[in-house]
Amino acid sequence: MKQFINQMEEEMAAAFEKAGYDPSLGKVTVSNRPDLCEYQCNGAMAAAKKYHKAPFVIANDVAAALQGSRVFGEVTVVNPGFINLKADADFLRDYLVEMSADEHLSVEQSKEPETIIIDYGGANVAKPLHVGHLRSAVIGESIKRILRSQGHHVIGDVHLGDWGLQMGLIITELKKRSPELVYFDPDYQGEYPKEAPFTISELEEIYPCASGRSKQDPAYKEEAMQATYELQNGNRGYYALWEHILAVSVADLRKNYGNLNVEFDLWKKESDAQPYIPDMVEYLKNNGYAHTDQGALVVDVKEENDTKEIPPCMILKSDGSSLYNTTDLATLVMRRELYDPDEVIYVVDKRQELYFTQVFRCARKTKIVRDDTKLKFLGFGTMNGKDGKPFKTREGGVMRLEHLIADIGEEMYCKITENHETDPEEAKQTARLVALSALKYGDLSNQASKDYIFDVEKFTSFEGNTGPYILYTIVRIKSILAKYREQTEENSEIEEKIGLFRTDSEKDLQLLLARYGSSIEGAAAELAPHKICAYIYELANAFNHFYHETKILAEPDPVRKAELIALIDLTREVLERSIDLLGFSAPERM
Repeated sequence: MKQFINQMEEEMAAAFEKAGYDPSLGKVTVSNRPDLCEYQCNGAMAAAKKYHKAPFVIANDVAAALQGSRVFGEVTVVNPGFINLKADADFLRDYLVEMSADEHLSVEQSKEPETIIIDYGGANVAKPLHVGHLRSAVIGESIKRILRSQGHHVIGDVHLGDWGLQMGLIITELKKRSPELVYFDPDYQGEYPKEAPFTISELEEIYPCASGRSKQDPAYKEEAMQATYELQNGNRGYYALWEHILAVSVADLRKNYGNLNVEFDLWKKESDAQPYIPDMVEYLKNNGYAHTDQGALVVDVKEENDTKEIPPCMILKSDGSSLYNTTDLATLVMRRELYDPDEVIYVVDKRQELYFTQVFRCARKTKIVRDDTKLKFLGFGTMNGKDGKPFKTREGGVMRLEHLIADIGEEMYCKITENHETDPEEAKQTARLVALSALKYGDLSNQASKDYIFDVEKFTSFEGNTGPYILYTIVRIKSILAKYREQTEENSEIEEKIGLFRTDSEKDLQLLLARYGSSIEGAAAELAPHKICAYIYELANAFNHFYHETKILAEPDPVRKAELIALIDLTREVLERSIDLLGFSAPERM
């Protein structure tokens, strides 16, 4: 269905044309002065120069053409030529009735759906998820859901780091500790054990130990680099160990991403791109895209209008080994061959912008991607503690993500149980949902590119612009609906259908509900989940204001009561659809 504001624009464009002016001037926006009007059009101001008329005259011509409009209940011209608008009550009511019946709740479906790959997560195997992985996971997951809501085919890829030096470090450390393992016997010809010779906990201790040792011991690092080379060149024992490392790590990562309600369609890894590298390198050489510079194979990506130095994109180091650039370009080759995407979005730390500028330019210059394939870099800022520095544990270490989730869950459990009796198991489940809302909403309500302060006390509050406040509003509506169902006989013939607004607070709520589709469209266009957060916070406030001013269950007129129930049920549906796009859900009770 057409969005509310788009229907207004069609009406306004027709009025401009009827008055003898360019219909494209009929742009309608939400008013920045809600005390004066609900919507506004400033087209007369833009038309003044073109038509050599005072904007006030043009605006009055358009207002006259809007007499009897089915869309606008009130049209007012204000000096020097602003057109202030208020929606017609019947038009607003009819729109919301249609919206309630629409399976997409007014979110327009793309006429030309695209295949979009979102590269987010980016965890490394053999390492636990920590708070630094939070933003990529929750932002990427939300963008995936938002774009899917418009009908696009969206593929989420975790793109695991599994093929670099960390593998060589782990193998080297394992060899030092347990040289008797068959993986290190060059003469071993049998099948390797199916069970890994380590647990995830042991693996997570091995890597930092090996990494620290390599920084102090050059010979150890050289051994690790050699192990990495042998792994990447087919050493059977090392490859079997790598498979164990991968299996144990991915099982743990799936569990922890699952706790965040983050799901990936693809669990592709850096190693999956390796088979594409040799042919890609030959292609770059044979077509004159790459050249040798100080022994390294590079592609120049500098452009004439660059205001700062953009270094060449290195494909192979002087020793012939590949780099992250190589893997990312080969991954684009793989993605084109397997999925042929129209767009690839990378959700990564904003400090990697220069790197992705090089990769994107190289991919375009060398035609690794189609000319019309969109490559987007969505860089996010840092999640900081109250001291303004990257979030740490109380001891000053990097906090594991599962510990952060558990801590917030415990905080919510205490808040839920401190004021009333509740079933402990139900309280735990509720606390988990509310904690997830606190964590995700606390992150997503901030513009992705900006750093933000992670304040547990603020984010877990049931008041203010927080996830728990949004959930509390949804649960309040669910409670009213449940009581209404109990009051109403099953064979009631009264239709629950939104009616004409009768109060200012009811109209405010209806107007906000009518903006749902355009809010989602704006968030999708800008890849900006924070816009959905801003919208539902405003909607929750409008509902709570309406709730405190309106008798709903105590309304004596059953027809009027059914209209109010239909209105708040649509409010619940919009809020629940919105938080699902943000990646969390609401409990039945709190």
